[in-house]
This record gives sequence, structure tokens and C-alpha cells, in this order.
Amino acid sequence: MDLPVTARGRNLSAGVFLGLGSVAFLDEVVFHQLLHWHHFYDKSSSSMGLVSDGLFHAFSWFATVAGLLMMVGLVRDAKFAKLTFAAGMLTGAGFFQLYDGLVQHKLLGLHQIRYGVPLLPYDVVWNVVAAVMLAAGIALWAMTSRMQRRHES
Repeated sequence: MDLPVTARGRNLSAGVFLGLGSVAFLDEVVFHQLLHWHHFYDKSSSSMGLVSDGLFHAFSWFATVAGLLMMVGLVRDAKFAKLTFAAGMLTGAGFFQLYDGLVQHKLLGLHQIRYGVPLLPYDVVWNVVAAVMLAAGIALWAMTSRMQRRHES
């Protein structure tokens, strides 16, 4: 079921896009570019790894810019709700991080967090942080939903 086009749905969507884009951007800049721990796709040549990083970077920027533009529209329309937006942002960031850690790292094996070291501590920290962000986002989402229903009654 789609979210209705309401201020609440717009705030959640903007937050999800910005959260997802921001955490993907941080991952790409910190782990791919600065630390050189991995590429988005490590099962081929370094050139292919760089191309995959470029596509990943473009995706993260698209999501970030989309979230920011949506947020600007909400502020312009005097419909920006910071807690609802924060719920979306935490949910988007946590979802992406957990998807990356479980699906891309483990299920598909596109890349690992780091190579040449024991992975378990990295995997545990990566996925626990992701799960905490996702759970916090969902909890805040539920809390703001209850607050809105009480306010409308």
C-alpha cells in the first residue's frame, strides 16, 4: 500500500531518501575512497571496482539530493516535521546499512567491509549499528504516528 501524499508521508519519504543517500555517501567516501578497504564490486579488476564505485556514488548523490529537495519543499510549504523526518532518516540509513551488511556483503558477496583481517568484529559492529538505527527509526516512526492520531482526535 502506498503512503498517501500527505505532509507526514512527504516528511517520511524525504527522510528516507536523505538517510539512505547520506549513509551510502559516507560509506563510499570513507570505506571506498579514503581507507581503500573495498570497492562496491570486488569480484573483477580494479578498473571495474572504480566504475562500480562511481555508479554507487551517483546513486548516493541522487538519493541525497532528492531528499534535500523534498525537505526544501516541505520547509517552503511550512509542512516540515522534524521528528517525522528524523524517523524517515534513521529508517533509511538503518535499512541501507543492514541491506549492505547482510545482502551485499554476505548473501551476494559483492565485497566485504575489509580484507586481510578477521571479519567477525567488523560484521558485528556494522550490522548491530544498522539494526539499532533501523529499530530507532521504526520506533520513532510509530511514536510520531501515535502522536499524529492523538492530535487529530
